[in-house]
Amino acid sequence: MTGLILENVEKRYGSACAVKDVNLHLPEGKLVCFLGPSGCGKTTLLRMIAGLETLSGGEIRLDGEDIGHTPAHERNFGMVFQSLALFPHMTVGENIAYPLKLRGVSKADQQARVVELLELIQLQEMIDRPVAKLSGGQRQRVAIARAIASRPKILLLDEPLSALDAKLRESMQVEIRQLQQRLNITTILVTHDQREAMTMADIVVVLGEHRVQQVGTPIEIYRHPANEFVADFIGSGNIFPATALGNGKVGLPGGDALEVPICSSIVVGEKVKMLIRPEDLQLSHPQATAGNRLLGKVTFVRDIGATIETTVECSGVSFTALSTPSQGFGLNIGNPVSVTLPAEACRVLSA
Repeated sequence: MTGLILENVEKRYGSACAVKDVNLHLPEGKLVCFLGPSGCGKTTLLRMIAGLETLSGGEIRLDGEDIGHTPAHERNFGMVFQSLALFPHMTVGENIAYPLKLRGVSKADQQARVVELLELIQLQEMIDRPVAKLSGGQRQRVAIARAIASRPKILLLDEPLSALDAKLRESMQVEIRQLQQRLNITTILVTHDQREAMTMADIVVVLGEHRVQQVGTPIEIYRHPANEFVADFIGSGNIFPATALGNGKVGLPGGDALEVPICSSIVVGEKVKMLIRPEDLQLSHPQATAGNRLLGKVTFVRDIGATIETTVECSGVSFTALSTPSQGFGLNIGNPVSVTLPAEACRVLSA
């Protein structure tokens, strides 16, 4: 099987386990995001793939070849560290040429490759500029160019955008994604930023508690989270308790019932956790309860320009709804309001 395959990969430090039983198949030419909170093991997993950490157990194979114990310098992987690790005493061109110099590439071929990459990252005029005189975004591009100079099989990025301001970070997300697509290079990006993963990735690997929680496309992860951890970490979500009533209904703490697409394995009387995304809630002027429409009271309103977040208490649950100014109708704290929870937007997370 082609691509990068991890089987039962583990990393232990004494009695502490940093990565547990990871099984993944990462196909060629895709951008994969390792996403999770700090301390979940995502950087450790990336470093094991790079060969910078030894395996405590399991196998890593690339195109059928076991590389789990191959030295890092023999794997032909490019890596961009969080600190970028550019050489401050070198020019832009010298930084990009450095990995080629280590491999014994001739000076003429080094120069040709540097010119090619500078054109790719649109910094042609800066070949002789010291990296200390570059902006944050320019240094980021140079670090990527250096990482791909030797035409690596896989590009590894360890939170490379974390030091950039919000606006530059978003523009760099688009640039890196477009560059990856042009090169068609398999890329693994480590991030704790869910927006970054949703924006850039073909495949998202959600890690939590030192193990893989879910693997899927960004929209699959968002719309069909595998468990409460994923639902809570990816995007904003209303996660609330309910009780299975049978006949496709659940009961809320305040006594109201909702129709939901519920799992057949859940028995009547069982306690469950439900999810509905804020953008799926529908607010309207107070109306009689019917179907999945509940009566509630506004407890908080936050207008952030493009969107309005409204918190509503109803049937013993605090829901947050997301709407646009054009959808709003002048809600204020203390106002009564109707909340509709479309059945198809409700998800059973766990029993």
